[in-house]
Amino acid sequence: QVQLVESGGGLVQAGGSLRLSCAASGRTFSIYDVGWFRQAPGKEREIVTDYTWSGGRTNYADSVKGRFTISRDYAKNTVYLQMNSLKPEDTAVYYCAARMRAVGMYDYWGQGTQVTVSS
Repeated sequence: QVQLVESGGGLVQAGGSLRLSCAASGRTFSIYDVGWFRQAPGKEREIVTDYTWSGGRTNYADSVKGRFTISRDYAKNTVYLQMNSLKPEDTAVYYCAARMRAVGMYDYWGQGTQVTVSS
């Protein structure tokens, strides 16, 4: 089992920044990939970025490229999502998730953290 706990959400003005954290515990050695997802009201959940746990590969959605950066603190087993130049359309509940393989469904999910960007 892997447990994921997000933190760092909040209210920010457009153009501002936030850093989300996803602390992983449990069988973290079995994690292959960590992803950040978001879901806005009335919309489907979408992937924002995914990151190979070993650090070998990172992908970003086109909507956040150049603004969001994912990173990992190996000692703390924590993945961060640095979000800069935030836009009102970034408003959503953000979730981190982990999977034990390179493709397919994510096995473990955090509880989510709300990000609200005001115009």
